[in-house]
Amino acid sequence: MNKPIKHSYWGNTVDHSDLLARIAEIGPKLEANAAADEAAGELTPESFELLRPLRLSHLLATEALGGAQMRPTEVLKLLEAVTWWSGSAGWVSMVHCCIGAMSAAFLPDSAVERLFAPGTENRFSGQGAPLGMLKKVDGGYSLTGKWSYGSGFSHATWSHSACFVDDGTGKPAKDETGNVIIMCAHAPVPEHKQLGNWDVLGLKGTGSIDYGAEDVFIAEDLVFPILTAPPQRLKELFSLGIVGLAAIGHTGWAMGAGRRMLDEIATFARSKSGRAGLLGESEKFWHDYGRAEASYRAARAFVMEVWSDIEATAEAGKQMTTRQISLVHLAKAQIHETGVEVCTFAYRASGGAGLRAGVIQRTFRDMMVAANHFTIAPSIVTSAGREVGGQWTDRSWQFYDLIEKK
Repeated sequence: MNKPIKHSYWGNTVDHSDLLARIAEIGPKLEANAAADEAAGELTPESFELLRPLRLSHLLATEALGGAQMRPTEVLKLLEAVTWWSGSAGWVSMVHCCIGAMSAAFLPDSAVERLFAPGTENRFSGQGAPLGMLKKVDGGYSLTGKWSYGSGFSHATWSHSACFVDDGTGKPAKDETGNVIIMCAHAPVPEHKQLGNWDVLGLKGTGSIDYGAEDVFIAEDLVFPILTAPPQRLKELFSLGIVGLAAIGHTGWAMGAGRRMLDEIATFARSKSGRAGLLGESEKFWHDYGRAEASYRAARAFVMEVWSDIEATAEAGKQMTTRQISLVHLAKAQIHETGVEVCTFAYRASGGAGLRAGVIQRTFRDMMVAANHFTIAPSIVTSAGREVGGQWTDRSWQFYDLIEKK
């Protein structure tokens, strides 16, 4: 059987189907390690070593930088596949993938030549909220701050942290239009303090710790402006900006978690003992399961429609539109909201079994945490709704805000 021919815009050195097969091979071990990952508060060395050879951190980086330059729809399916086996492993994978893409997209040539040099194996993790301050010094900046939710930080090699720029008086600097400047700074992970603080409901194995920096030197070329950074490579695709790239990861994760819960509750209902045997004969259960299955498949189809259109736009050499980014947000929100509904249905249907340690309980907890992430905030969906509904036709997306065009 001949492999499909890829459009020249996308890479040809990494086989998507081969990666899916490798994920299926390591998947049972990732699932078996899930409890140990949660107990450790981060991926155990064994779990991380299963994922590391896949180089998921480089899926969206260009081939020139040693990346796979993969289609977003293929990346979505890969993150979905990892998450099906382990929510925490899927979360760390998506963070490293998407922040790796941001670094590969927006840093200048001199920086990526170092960070993505042949033979390197860098992974990026950090926080996009500006909780630090950069002070200008010779050759670059000095970074001080404290951030939360550094998912996968202990398995990363470089940080990716949002911060303000000191205007010389200790206050955030502003650009010529009066907007506060927010930069993204990169520094080696060992130069940070890992502060812990990850005692949470779900995604317990992600190591999403607090971390800090105190007078850490940042070279001039290891920063870029978060709100306005122009893409340096794959300019059509990366015109999605930081928020659009992050959406790939969060969306793929929710696809995997929702699918796993549906598969798990169906398997549970088909079993022949105890409550599960009664559940399998319930007309109401199978009606509700059918509705949940349809809702999930509809949300996933919406995701794939939106991202297939983005791929076609990139292939045509065009920048992404405001409408396309609005639909990215809506698809991301819908797959999460559907995931919450699916997980709530399955958890309730499982009865006492869902209280016990296992896939149903863990996936339920993970989904509740993922759905509270800021990227799924109601305000973002509201803005996207206003734009798609024709009320805000004169605005464009800047980070997570739909602002008036100047």
